[in-house]
Parts: sequence; C-alpha cells; structure tokens
Amino acid sequence: MAAIGIDYGTSNSEVVFFDGNHHSHVKLDPQVKDGNKIRSSIFIYYPDELPTPPDEIVEAKVAQLQRAIGEQIEKEKQRFYEAQDPNEQQVYSDRIESLRGQFHDRPGLQKRAIQLLLKDLTVQDLSLKQLVETGTFAFGEEGFRRFLATPEKGRLIYSPKNFLGASLDSQQQEAFVGMIAKQLGYFRECAEAQLQQAVDTAVIGRPVKFHGTRGETGNVQAINIMQQAAALAGFKHVSFLEEPIAAAYRIERTLATETTTLVVDVGGGTTDICCIRLGPESAQPEQHNNPVLGVTGKRLGGMECDKNLVLKAIAPHLGQGLSMQNGLPVPPTYFSDMCAVDDIPKLTRFFSDEYGLEIMQTKSIVKEPELLERLLIIQEEKLSARVVNSARMAKELLSSKAQITLPLPYIEPDFSISIDNQMLAQSMKSWLSKVIRLIEECLAQTDIKPEVVMITGGMSLSPILRDTLSNGLLAGLPLLENDAFNSVCEGLAIQAYRVSGNDTPR
Repeated sequence: MAAIGIDYGTSNSEVVFFDGNHHSHVKLDPQVKDGNKIRSSIFIYYPDELPTPPDEIVEAKVAQLQRAIGEQIEKEKQRFYEAQDPNEQQVYSDRIESLRGQFHDRPGLQKRAIQLLLKDLTVQDLSLKQLVETGTFAFGEEGFRRFLATPEKGRLIYSPKNFLGASLDSQQQEAFVGMIAKQLGYFRECAEAQLQQAVDTAVIGRPVKFHGTRGETGNVQAINIMQQAAALAGFKHVSFLEEPIAAAYRIERTLATETTTLVVDVGGGTTDICCIRLGPESAQPEQHNNPVLGVTGKRLGGMECDKNLVLKAIAPHLGQGLSMQNGLPVPPTYFSDMCAVDDIPKLTRFFSDEYGLEIMQTKSIVKEPELLERLLIIQEEKLSARVVNSARMAKELLSSKAQITLPLPYIEPDFSISIDNQMLAQSMKSWLSKVIRLIEECLAQTDIKPEVVMITGGMSLSPILRDTLSNGLLAGLPLLENDAFNSVCEGLAIQAYRVSGNDTPR
C-alpha cells in the first residue's frame, strides 16, 4: 500500500509520492501538458434535463394544485345550484366529478407538479446538496472549459477549500463532504493508476487557519469535512500537516547544518508563516521532531489580490465611481459582490433577478450607462469567475512585463483594458501590509531569530511581494531558493512516507 501527499489548494491541487529517495508527481489533468497541477474548482452540471425536484417541494406543489382544484369544485357546485335547466346542471355535475377525479389522482398531480416546477427551474434554484447528489462532475481544464462554454448548464464552485471554515448548515456541510470526496477519489484513482499499486494513506496539507470568522470552531469543522471526504474517497489512513511546515520538511533536505528557518507560504487562498529549526539530521525519516518556534496564518492569498486587481483596474470600466442623479456614487457593493467567487450566498444574490433589476434601474440614472451595461452583462451571463480569472492571468503576466493589454471580449466585443505594474502594486498595497503584520506576529512568538527565509507558494513568484519583503522586514536574511509550486506537496509526501512506517530509504 502506498502513501501520498495531497496539496489541496485554493487555486490548484497536487499529488506527490515519495519513496524515500525520489519524488514522483502524479499527473492529474490530462488536458494540460505536464499536468501535475489541477484547478481546484469544480463544475457540476447537467448535460440534459435538470433533476426531479425533491419530494417535499413536489408535495408542496401537489397541495397547491389540490387547493386550486378544491376552489374550482366549490365554484362548480355554486353554478350547479344556481342552474335551472337539468341539462345545464348535468354539465356542472360532470365537471365536479372530473375535478374530484383530478383531486384524488395523486400520481397525475405529482406528474403535473413536476412539469410545472421544471418549467421555470434553473440550476441556480437547486440547493448545493441536490447539485452534488444529482449533477455530473467535471474537474480541471475540462470543467473550466465546460463552464465557459455553457455556464447555464451548471455551477462552478471556484474554490471549495475557501468555504470549509465558514458558517455552513448541516446540508451544506454534507454537500461539501460529497463534493470534495469526488475530488479526492479522483486523485487517488490517478495515483493508483500511475504508481501501479493501491493507495490507502494520505497526508493532506492544511492552512494554519481555514477561511472564516469562526476561529477554532471553523478549523475543526474544516478538518471534519476533509476527514469525512477522504474516508468516502477510499483512504483508510488520513492525517493533516500545516502547509508551511510541509514546505520546511522539503527544504531541510538541502541544508548542511541545523538552521532556524522562516517559511513564508503565500498560496492562492491563505498566507501561512512558520519559524522552525531544520537540519540534515531531522531530514532523515527516523528523525523528524522539528521544533516549531512560531506559526501563524490568515486568509491572505493570491485570490484576494485577484479581486483587488479587478476592483482597481477593471471595475472602473464597469461603472465603479459613476455618480447617480442624486449625487451619490453607484453602490460599491455591486463590484465587491461581483468578485465574490468564494462566497456562495453573496454570489447567488448577485446573480439573482432582483439584483439585475437593481443594476438596470441604476443604469437609467447615470451619465454613462454603457459602463453599467457591462456590469449587467456580467450579472446576467454569470461571468464573475471569468472576470476574476482574467485578473489572475493579468497578475501573472505582470510578473515579467511592465504593462499588458487584457482582452475582455466575453463582456463586450473588442473590449480590452491596459494594466501596468504600478496599478498592480497599488492594488496589492493593503494586502502586503497584512502579510507583513502576519510575519511580525509569527516572529513575536519566539526569541530565536531566523537565520534564513524561504518564500514559497504561487504568490512568491511576484516580484512585488519578494522585493517588499527582501527590502523591508526580512532585509539581510539569506533567501533559500525552492520550487514555489511544489515544495508544499513534496514535503507532504515526505511526511506521508514517514507516517506509513517506511523508516529505511529505498
């Protein structure tokens, strides 16, 4: 039986196997060249008809139909009593008998109720639990491309991980368990096929703090959901390791002497920091009691930067900043709600007919209605995920370019905007100050000062982030080079090798 490390990320996920000497990256996305990474988003869709509504909704509709039939029977009775002609009375009597037959024909009423419900039903009307239980799942690029082609056919869950620590009712928790179980099950199947052996053990990375406002309660909920999902996916042994510590386990294999290391892991959803003693002896499988000197974490990942860039660079072209006839600005919540791809209630509200009507009414009382028309298109065609994804691509391109032109033809033909590094830096300013405070919080937990620093995670490739830290709070600390995208998962694989009882390198 094999043990694997799973980096279940906000933006992307990865699976790695370690045999004591070498790492093997499991290919997860067949539509991507060297597809070791896979989008964490899921598209749940219906290729044909939507599912039958739940029994309780059908029965409520049946009761409504019966009430209407009952009222019609009473009207026909009144007409019967008022009629003078026996032939006319017979007509009303026949109608009453027919209506009574309909009233007591439960199978017929149920069929009619389902037809009426499906007539106006859309995917957005389905509960998340029903969606998970009845929909078809598409992962990675296949899922995202299906979403781009037919968004009305399903729902894109942009980042399941971001919801795990949030306030969820019991049905929503069940839905996320089922959803993530499908993903983890797919990961396990890919690993077994490529490793040519059964996989029953996984070490799954976790942020220091999951996204949410519920503190430790949210963390416990998130771990419970992941544990249940992993069990449903077929894993018999599951443990969790904080992501910055996993990255530390990977980097310590390159150290010649024991070193106090500060690990700054800036991923898609969270920023996690740890200060830890590392060295060549603890890198051996039988020696892994690394003293963690300090650890902190918060929801400060790259997705927040993407949304900030939307608000800074794209939203002004969608009507942000316009004034209405009364002199007040267009509600800024229009644009923050548009970006809320990791907040299901907020995004569902943004996509509602009522919200669209409000934007339309606002559009009629501004001087440049064509700008708000673009926002209305995003709202009506449910393009929020595409907009945030465009901002992510712009952010990545600006890592190596001073200025780019970002095409947005899915909003309006020939529509594009210019974004430069200065604009990106301005959009990241508030975010960077929060990252610095988080590092200071970690350093305050120990009197031992770090000797080196390792900056990892997807956002570590941002020159703005690296320059800000290297020229400021972390100035003078040698920077350990590492694989920004793979260090966490390779460290998780090392830990998986350890916990599986393989103490002797092969």
